[in-house]
Amino acid sequence: MKPEDRRYQSYLEILREELIPAMGCTEPITLAYVAALAREVLGVEPDRVVLEVSRNIIKNVKSVVVPNTGGLRGIEASVAAGIVVGQTDRGLEVLSSIDDSGRERIVGFLKSKDIQVLEAKSGLIFDVIVTVFTGDSHASVQISHYHTNIVLITKNDEVIYKNQDCEEIETTNLTDRSMMNVIDIIDFAESVDLQEIEELLQRQIDCNMAIAAEGLKGEWGANIGSVLIDSWGNDIKIRAKALAAAGSDARMSGCGLPVIIVSGSGNQGITASVPIIEYAKELGADQETLFRALIVSNLVTIHQKTGLGRLSAYCGAVSAGCGAGAGISWLHGGRFEEVAHTIVNALATVSGIICDGAKPACAAKIAASVDAGILGFQMFQNGQQFYGGDGIITKGVENTIKNIGRLGRDGMRETDQEIIRIMLGE
Repeated sequence: MKPEDRRYQSYLEILREELIPAMGCTEPITLAYVAALAREVLGVEPDRVVLEVSRNIIKNVKSVVVPNTGGLRGIEASVAAGIVVGQTDRGLEVLSSIDDSGRERIVGFLKSKDIQVLEAKSGLIFDVIVTVFTGDSHASVQISHYHTNIVLITKNDEVIYKNQDCEEIETTNLTDRSMMNVIDIIDFAESVDLQEIEELLQRQIDCNMAIAAEGLKGEWGANIGSVLIDSWGNDIKIRAKALAAAGSDARMSGCGLPVIIVSGSGNQGITASVPIIEYAKELGADQETLFRALIVSNLVTIHQKTGLGRLSAYCGAVSAGCGAGAGISWLHGGRFEEVAHTIVNALATVSGIICDGAKPACAAKIAASVDAGILGFQMFQNGQQFYGGDGIITKGVENTIKNIGRLGRDGMRETDQEIIRIMLGE
């Protein structure tokens, strides 16, 4: 693929848009970011806060620790942290610089100020509106469709900024992803000038391996990574999924280390990268080979998620685990045929995993998804595969990916609502 090819530039932009740093689970961090923006527009710390959020946001914020807050959890804690100490110029690392004094102020705000949480009425899967009040003044900030997509800012009912009609589709402000396909992804990964994205990929390696190492070293969540290694040893197949799970356990439990996310998710960013890095070490691959394998994994993950949407009842770790399998296949010399069959085999295995919010169990789902990616690769290495007509699998990798998008986006819509009703005790 030549640099002058429109697809080449599109894939570069997609990687630049997606591989960004975030601290903590991205949904609570989004709430903190929006709240910090609203406080900034208001100009003072507010006396009262009204938060309108879509039910999928509630699902993904309910059970995780907000980083750097001393173990606080949930929606109100996320908003309070953003208002009191959030740094808007840090984006999704908005809570990266909180000291003991800041933590005390967050607790004080939670105890003394009124934070009202309402369900958003827009019908959007991803919608956050924070309105802050002091005296006769108020300010409001809305983010819709994805984690940093500011669509509206007002102060005292005057529109300060309007990006787009919030009814518009999610991809309006992102590079068009409809052109993505596995053949082109491999072509791009093998031909791209790495100097254009070397810094991006090295940052992914450094950040995501650091939190994976911390997850194994510390006591985080259910310690899935440690359980895997203690139970089954240090074989590369175990180590690859154990480290990915460990990174998630640390992240879900409030670890303050940043993660390079993919498709708006730190868990997916960890899953799509850490197993590739471990396999590259095991195989003695050079840096260029590692970088190109990461490109395959990241883009295969993004390709699958494009049809599913940012938030759904379909676990995003499955997409990233399949992406990891694709990258591992590429590391072993596999090209389109091997990568395509790896993806299909993996999707046939774990596509039934649901997303019931961000929480420690995500680490176990990551382990299962990476395992499926590795199994999908090993199946084809051994002359085995699943065929079109086997359940939701259809002949051709692109057709199967379309089926998965349809399953998660359309078929599981009511499942998503039922999951949320169960989680909220309705």
